[in-house]
Amino acid sequence: MRYRLPTEAEWEYAARAGTETVYSFGDDISKLHEYAWYRDNSEGKTHPVGQNKPNAWGLYDMHGNVFEWVEDDWHDSYKGAPDDGEAWVDNPRGEYRVFRGGGWGSYAHGCRSAIRAYLTPINSFFRVGFRLARSIAPGS
Repeated sequence: MRYRLPTEAEWEYAARAGTETVYSFGDDISKLHEYAWYRDNSEGKTHPVGQNKPNAWGLYDMHGNVFEWVEDDWHDSYKGAPDDGEAWVDNPRGEYRVFRGGGWGSYAHGCRSAIRAYLTPINSFFRVGFRLARSIAPGS
């Protein structure tokens, strides 16, 4: 087993938890405070994970709290993206990397399951963190 950053496709799959709605809990923006730390309820700071409700797959803070780095290089669209869930990594690596999910300073629309943005990986930005994924061998 190895630990790594999730791909952008893996991250969104996990964030959506089987849904096709704006948020993992549906389209009702008035419920966001139950699942996310964002501009309206965060008091301008990060919060310990697990204080709000998880998504249907038991994952906390997929919306808000901190943006999360993923492995992929930034591309303006998905035209040409891998269709197998692999990271879209340029050779040589692109200047920018993708981060997902919204943060404690984001407005509600910036915490959607589909929200994406980018930075240079050497940039220090206090609203960005990461979530690890684990690769397992087939059949284990």
